[in-house]
Amino acid sequence: MISIAGKKTIRKINWRVYILLIPGLLFVSIFTFYPIAKMLIMSFFNWKIGYQQVSDFVGLDNYKNVLTDPIARKAMVNTLVYAVVTVPLQIVFGLLIAVLINGTKRFSVTFRLGYYLPVITSWVVVALLFKYIFSNQGLLNFFLSDILHIVDGPVGWLSTRWSALFIAMLLGIWKGIGWNMIIFLAALQAVPKEYYEASSIDGLNRRQQFFYITLPSIRGTILFALVMLCIGAFNTYTPIAVLTGGNPAHETEVVLTWMYFQTFNATGKMGYSAALSMIIAATIILITIAIFISLAREEN
Repeated sequence: MISIAGKKTIRKINWRVYILLIPGLLFVSIFTFYPIAKMLIMSFFNWKIGYQQVSDFVGLDNYKNVLTDPIARKAMVNTLVYAVVTVPLQIVFGLLIAVLINGTKRFSVTFRLGYYLPVITSWVVVALLFKYIFSNQGLLNFFLSDILHIVDGPVGWLSTRWSALFIAMLLGIWKGIGWNMIIFLAALQAVPKEYYEASSIDGLNRRQQFFYITLPSIRGTILFALVMLCIGAFNTYTPIAVLTGGNPAHETEVVLTWMYFQTFNATGKMGYSAALSMIIAATIILITIAIFISLAREEN
């Protein structure tokens, strides 16, 4: 039984906790919940931002325009392909490097720093570097045509849809491996060594230890990385904006570059962009739920 004095102490502690939570809740409400609610409202209007301009209510017209827009569908396909390719490869390479570094005693800090450097490098800087390498007059074409004489003229790496997307995916994978490496390395170091010692006594080799001990032990970390990378893939903007700008003829657009174009470079279709953003949010939520359900079924 809790005494009256103990109940009063618990109430005081609860009030202190609530008071400490108020600044964080206000911050999240102002900069997260309110923009989401505002975006949802904007998606039902032909939203105007000019002075004394009236925003007409259009209902679901913005959503219909997005779903029937061929460029929006192409941008969604490009984004899905980007996610399907980059997310698994980032996880696989990040986990592989983390396992190798975890088993290395010498120069482990140097290896961590080397693989993590691309993560802290500016997206704009590395995208410009890739653009310099793969442009028509770039380093790769110079190497192939002038030095090796493999091709007669410059190859338009950034001039076609799939080759440009491949380069953007290559950039995304290269830049994201270091983040996954750090996340998985922390998870690997938290696995009790007793598990490996007991499995060695039972006769398991290293490959069997990896599949039967390591992977199940870091299952939660894999799920976290998978969800975060999916969200990041749908938020891809800078690589495409710098490498191609969505060209040629909007062939390389992803959802965020197309949203930006519709908002600022076209006729200021704020309602259209808001509807597109809500569709993206719903897609990410559905993908996240599907990931949780599939992993839960595998665990059962």
